[in-house]
Parts: sequence; structure tokens; C-alpha cells
Amino acid sequence: MKPSRIAVLGGGPGGLYAARLLKMSHPDADVTVYEQGSPETTFGFGVGLASRTQRNLRDADPDSLDAIVAVSHPHEMSMRVGDSTARLSHGELLAIARTTLLEVLQQHAAAAGVRLEFGTRMTVRDVDADLVIAADGVNSATRNEFADRLAPQISTGAGLYLWCGTDFALPSAVFTPVTTEHGTFVAHAYPYASDRSTFLIETDETTWRKAGFDESTEATGPTESDDVALSYLQEAFADTLDGHRLIGNRTRWMRFRTVTCERWHAGNVVLLGDAAHTAHYSIGSGTKLAMEDAIALDRAVREADTLGEALSAYEVERRPGVEYLQSIASRSELWWESFPTRTDIGVDQLMIAYMTRAGKVSLERFAASAPEVAMRGLAGYAGVDPGSVPAGGIADWVLRQPLVRNGRHFPTRTAPTELRDAAGTRVVAVDLRSVWGVDADELIASAVGDDVVWLTGAADRTAVLTRLDLGERVRRETGAVVVVDAPAEFSGDLVAGLAALRADLVSVSDGGTPESAVAEVGDDTSAVPRTAAV
Repeated sequence: MKPSRIAVLGGGPGGLYAARLLKMSHPDADVTVYEQGSPETTFGFGVGLASRTQRNLRDADPDSLDAIVAVSHPHEMSMRVGDSTARLSHGELLAIARTTLLEVLQQHAAAAGVRLEFGTRMTVRDVDADLVIAADGVNSATRNEFADRLAPQISTGAGLYLWCGTDFALPSAVFTPVTTEHGTFVAHAYPYASDRSTFLIETDETTWRKAGFDESTEATGPTESDDVALSYLQEAFADTLDGHRLIGNRTRWMRFRTVTCERWHAGNVVLLGDAAHTAHYSIGSGTKLAMEDAIALDRAVREADTLGEALSAYEVERRPGVEYLQSIASRSELWWESFPTRTDIGVDQLMIAYMTRAGKVSLERFAASAPEVAMRGLAGYAGVDPGSVPAGGIADWVLRQPLVRNGRHFPTRTAPTELRDAAGTRVVAVDLRSVWGVDADELIASAVGDDVVWLTGAADRTAVLTRLDLGERVRRETGAVVVVDAPAEFSGDLVAGLAALRADLVSVSDGGTPESAVAEVGDDTSAVPRTAAV
């Protein structure tokens, strides 16, 4: 198709990038970006660009990526707990100031012939265009206007976080917890310029209230920063900040909102980026998703015969990847919300738990990319010297390690089949949406005093990962020996779960539980073996 007029509502990275790509694909079209703010006004600090994102941007438009890379800041990654630090060498991680990224994208959009209009708030009804791209962010007015056709849903996380910055470049990206008299705060921080770093800090609601931040949040105006919180956190993270200050930019405590929509387009209007979907910051950047949306939208418009076909094709291409990322982002979000429960784990083993938390990175892949950290973490898992951890055959080695727990000895980490039917074993068929919900709490409370809790359930990977997440809670909160079973195709997830302390033992099975063996929660479970469905 050949659109003659394209309007983009929102001058963030996704909107600007989409405008440039579409203008280059349709040089005769009038492409206009409408941004209600001024060119130099933005909020936030740095934006991270992972290696895969860079490859995608290079394939779509090498010129703009070269300009972005030229003004970006490379960094590595680390995790610090107390005085111990685990470092990962990763030469392809880049970060860039959001203001700088916008300048680059504005320049390249204009160079392609895109008209940029700032300072005016425009809606779908205000523009006359063949295609209207709503890149108007998480609070999208367009999404709200077309809610009856797009069917958006917004869920809110339990934890609280705030974005701030600091006036020096950290030596690397760092994840680090700090425990104060009120509770634990965790920083996700990374350098994005020679004299600037992003500092994102999160905590749980109980800690937030104990520190008085419910009151400081209430007292902070919409265009102000919570100076009470910034002062408190600057002192709490003084070691990481090395004497530098925290900088606010409309900095206030928030809860993460996950946006989903049943449809991303209505008529000639299509959503892009945060307007259509969000993914938790711990796994994916909203900027990355929006710019990759732009690539798919441009390709769909170029290749389709009609606008309807183009917008349907865009959604068909992008939705599976976005939904996959949202699923692992949700798992990552819950992992970070529960992070304070893990600060007793050695930092190298904690790095294994972090890298494998959402099922995106296998233990073998992590060991290949960061062998020294992985070897130390696996040594902590097995209680051996790092020198005895082999360079290859990691999965088999993990399974061969003996276990001594609660006075019981197991020669390997593969659960003996007779353990499932043994006295003192509770078999639980897990069917949970969240391992941090009321149902999970009730299960864990009922399992206190059990010797062994065997977690089984559906045979799909999502269910397996949920069992492993639940297993971590059960073994930590009840002290029981936890067995997680799964089909053979997910044995890699089981191995990672062992190394990350999400299970004590594993069993390769068909993943199912015979109905005759399942008793609903609340039934008489005095007979052995005890089995419950959750």
C-alpha cells in the first residue's frame, strides 16, 4: 500500500523511529510527528540497548544506529551483596541518555523528511491521515478513547520503585541490595554517560510505609521530585554512590503497570510501544519494544496491499514476541519483588539465580558466557571447591551432586521414585497463576511440618517454571525437601532450578498427576501419601 498521509501521536523514541522508517519507505508520503512537549523536554535518565536490540536496529536502519552507538556508553554488569561482588564481562551492553537518544532520532527523522511539530497536544480526531500511529505512552489517551474496540487491561505490581540518577558514571551496571532499619531496598543502576548513571530503586510496600514514603509520596506534586526519599536513599546507598548525590527528575514512587490489549488497532489507528503493551523494566526496555514495533509496522505497511491487511500483519508478527517477553517479565518482576528473601545466598550463586530467574537464559548458556562466576556459584551449590567444577557437562554434574538436608541423605539430585509414595511426602498438583498469591500462601502454610513436598502438574513449560518458583518458597519457608517434576524436554529448567535453590531434588516425568491421586485442599489428607491440588 502507499499511504499519502501518516500522523504519529507522540515524539518518544518509538514514534520518531516509526516516522523515519515509514518516510524512508514512502518518500512521497506526508509523515508528521506531533509531540505535546518541547524538543528538549524529557523525563527519565538513561536507556539501555542490549546486543540483540542493536542487531535489530542495525538491520532496519544502520545509519541511525551508528549515530546512536557513537554517543552511547558501553558497560559491563555486576551484582554486589555486602562486600562481595560478581562481575560479568559483556562488551555489547550500551546505554544512552534519553535526551541524547531523542536528539539523534529527531535529527534523523527530520533528515528523512519527517515534519516534527512540538508544543501541541493532538488527538486522533485532530488529524487527517491515512494512518494514525498512537505512540502516546503508558497513559495513552488514544488507547483510552478506543477502549471499547481495543479492550485494554492494566495490572499493577505489588512493589514500589522510583527512577533517579547520579552525577558520575558507575564502573559497571550493578544490582545491589541495602537493608536499613525499615527494610530492604534494591538498586538497579548503570552508567549512561561519562558523568551520569541511572539509579532505579525498588522496595516492598511494608518497607515503603515504615520509611514514611507513603506520606512523602502524597506530599510530592506531579511535577516535583520526592526529596525526602532521595535524601534517605542517598544515605542508604552511600557506598555504591561513592559520595555522589542522587538526582531527581519528577522522581516519585510508583507501582509498575503491565498493559495488555486484545487488539492493537482500530480502523486506521494503531498502537505502538507502551500504548499497546508494557514489560517490566527488569527484563525489557519499553524503548526497545517500541522501536522494534516500529520496524514490524514499517515492514507490514510496505508489504501489504491494504491498510487493514498491514495492521493485521503487524499485530500477527509482533504479538507472539511481545507476549513472550511480557510473560518472562512478569516472572522477573515477582523475582525482584521477593529479592530480599535471597540476600543470604552467596553472590555468585545469586547471580545464577538472577540470570535463570525467568527461563530466558539456561544454566549452560550462562556458564559458557561467564565461566568464572558460574563455577564459583556452582561450587557454592555443591559445597565444593570451584576447581572441582567441570568446564563441560554441567547439567550432568549438577544432577550427580549428593544432598544432605534435614538429616536425610540423597546420593544424587534425582529423586528416587519411591519417595513420592513414602510416608511424610505431600504430593501437590500445582495450578497457580501466581506463587505469591493467597492460594500459594495457604499451600505453604499447610505444608509446614512436611518432610518432603513433591510438586507436579501440567506438562507445559510455563507450568514447570511456576512449580520451580513455588518450590523456592516452599523449601525456604517450610524447610521441607522439595521435589519438582517435569517432562524430559524441560530438564534444563530443572537443572537451573537446582543450582538456583528453587528445588532440592528433581524428577523427570510426564508432568501429569493421576486424578485418583489428587485430593482437593481442605479434604482429609491424614492418610499417606498426602496429595493436594492447588
